[in-house]
Amino acid sequence: MKLLSFLLLASLYTYGQPTTPIPVKVVVVTMFEIGADTGDRPGEFQYWVERVPLSQTIPFPQGYRNLRYNAEKQVLGICTGMGTARSTASIMALGMDPRFDLSHAYWLVAGIAGIDPEDGSAGSAVWAEWLVDGDLAHEIDPREIPKEWPTGYLPLRRAKPYEEPAQDNDFMVSIHLNPDLAKWAYGLTKDVKLADSETLQKMRARYQGFPEAQKPPRVMMGDHIAAMTFWHGKYLNEWANKWVSYWTGGKGNFVTSAMEDTGTGQSLQWLTNAGKADINRYLVLRTASNYTMQPPGVTAADNLTNGGKEVGERYTAYVPALEAAYQTGIVVVDKLIANWTIYKDKAPGK
Repeated sequence: MKLLSFLLLASLYTYGQPTTPIPVKVVVVTMFEIGADTGDRPGEFQYWVERVPLSQTIPFPQGYRNLRYNAEKQVLGICTGMGTARSTASIMALGMDPRFDLSHAYWLVAGIAGIDPEDGSAGSAVWAEWLVDGDLAHEIDPREIPKEWPTGYLPLRRAKPYEEPAQDNDFMVSIHLNPDLAKWAYGLTKDVKLADSETLQKMRARYQGFPEAQKPPRVMMGDHIAAMTFWHGKYLNEWANKWVSYWTGGKGNFVTSAMEDTGTGQSLQWLTNAGKADINRYLVLRTASNYTMQPPGVTAADNLTNGGKEVGERYTAYVPALEAAYQTGIVVVDKLIANWTIYKDKAPGK
């Protein structure tokens, strides 16, 4: 293995130019890391680096962080940096990098998120079929909106909230992922047993009146909103549900919230247009580190800022969510690699 990695590195450049591209079967996409890639408090990247393992470091000065690679499995790991701007730039930089052959690669986002307590519980893992951008909009401060408006957010080129018909998708406000691939990934992982704990049980117990929020962690399907603002609270949760429904023609159901995935999807679409990647091989797995709104009896502000330092503080499910992302995602990665003779040319699903 060490000899293989050495020979691979040695073959990367001849007089500064790439020679044989590095083959990649799966790109694991994470968004942040706290310290080093290994051996300290984990971010989204660390468990993948330590456990796959992604032992080889590949310099990536045009991106947020160096890449990691497993030459035997042909799995590449990237940490894009947080936010849509960084994820878009990092994925485009990787896709255009001549050192890599990504023509048959699957792209797996494995990151943490907030979860709607109407739909799921902290520590759960959620496969998305729809991604909706929560930033591309008009906005008026709620103190200045007409009384009949439910929100100050308006779709672009529309005169009131949720005005029909929805605009055409020039801005890629919504991205419909390959539904067959998403459902295949869910079917493959739906019986993965995710970790539970007394701490998570106490966190869930605060959400009286939200039966889905009180269930143990599980693998499920649900749709995703990506927005650069870390929003929180009952009213914004209502907005997210309506926004996702609006932009998916009623087909999507908001379940998880994070920042980056529409940016990653935009880059993958343009890389697909250039023959560098295949957006139909794009999978999004988000795992719940927190809820997107406060429990009964607590204000949104206190819940967001940890006012009172209650048991159910914002990120009580942080480490369980990291574990869930790895434990669920690795099942898909291993299956793709084990059946590469089939899945190289034909994506699983139908």
